[in-house]
Amino acid sequence: MKKVSFKNLNGQGITMAAVLHVPADFDDGKRYPAVVVSHPGGGVKEQTAGLYAKKLAEHGLVAIAFDRSYQGESTGEPRQLENPHISTEDVSAVIDYLTTLPYVDNDRIGTMGICAGAGYSANAAINDRRIKALGMVSAVNIGQMFRNGWDGSVKDADALPYIEAGSQARTADAGNSALATMPLAPLKEEDAPNAELRGAWEYYHTPRCEHPNAPGFTLARCLTQIITYDAYFKAEAFLTQPILAVAGSNAGSKWMSDDLIARAASKDKTLHVVEGADHMDLYDVPKYVDEAVSQLAPFFSTKL
Repeated sequence: MKKVSFKNLNGQGITMAAVLHVPADFDDGKRYPAVVVSHPGGGVKEQTAGLYAKKLAEHGLVAIAFDRSYQGESTGEPRQLENPHISTEDVSAVIDYLTTLPYVDNDRIGTMGICAGAGYSANAAINDRRIKALGMVSAVNIGQMFRNGWDGSVKDADALPYIEAGSQARTADAGNSALATMPLAPLKEEDAPNAELRGAWEYYHTPRCEHPNAPGFTLARCLTQIITYDAYFKAEAFLTQPILAVAGSNAGSKWMSDDLIARAASKDKTLHVVEGADHMDLYDVPKYVDEAVSQLAPFFSTKL
């Protein structure tokens, strides 16, 4: 593996940071299928995205985990911005970079992500025909999650106060150096509403997988983009690539994987349910990650 950086050509003036993993028997005279791995909301490439990239490389794939614009070691101001439209574009920006590598087969590029990164990967696959296969782990459509709740029980219209809050945050931010923030996962153990989301606190804020570049919050102003965003917009028409979604049987977020599988136009789409796992288990619990990879690696090897 090696750390790389490259310019994002999407007009934001961002230099993106990534970690590139290659197979153990790598030969730069050959051409390989490649997979772009996108991290969860609030995460960075050194956490679960890097873990999955490493394991995919062990199965003969070139895999790249990256930090989204404004996050991790990628550049951009203000820091910790989570604009979903830019986050989707970031996936295509990484593909731009891969196409410059002589050992990557441009006709065999896939994408996958974990949590919000899976939603962004799906949105990128809808928009970018260079993506030939889509993998998803504990998928979250970040717009759905924020407006409909973790379990999908909130009506769209009832999320209007969040748009109001985001709008007010933008006004408060104007002329201020300290921008208003909001958590993407519980920042304190006592803030977790249930055991599953306690796992999110534990993952990001204890030695389980904490990282100094992953503070676990974003900017409140992002609500004006997030609430109205649909990572699966027009999937019914344009998401025709092969899809493999992996979700835990006990995951409160599983309904968002179900939704994508139901909506996608693809005729080759599979939901693999990992029995006994919840949303966070698929980030780093070895037996659950290994089961996910046992599905994802042959999926990409076959479809790419």
